[in-house]
Amino acid sequence: VQLQASGGGLVQTGGSLRLSCAVSGLIFDFEDYGIGWFRQAPGKEREGIVCSSARDASTWYAEAVKGRFHISRDIAGSTVYLQMNGLKPGDTAVYYCSADPISYADYASTCSTPHFGLWGQGTLVTVSS
Repeated sequence: VQLQASGGGLVQTGGSLRLSCAVSGLIFDFEDYGIGWFRQAPGKEREGIVCSSARDASTWYAEAVKGRFHISRDIAGSTVYLQMNGLKPGDTAVYYCSADPISYADYASTCSTPHFGLWGQGTLVTVSS
């Protein structure tokens, strides 16, 4: 299984970016996986910012990104997207996509690294003030 994240870069405060995560080699149908985006800022632990259950039945957003970020899944292209609007310097981090082969029905309390076993390599997002 491979997850390839891309789309990071340098953007000014208030700007937008769209991250992509191409997924390949899955055993099950892509829509049956839980998916998530995580980020790790310098000196901090990796944190979950948005997780979506199988077939996107339920989606959880961290308060820090709610209303600004949006996750979507392209089934035909096996790609996960993260649209990020209204970016702030505090959003600066390496962003990782992840997949969970045993999806939770609701990730409100489980959008965290122990619950996801498949990871991409990360893409750096830098927001300048």
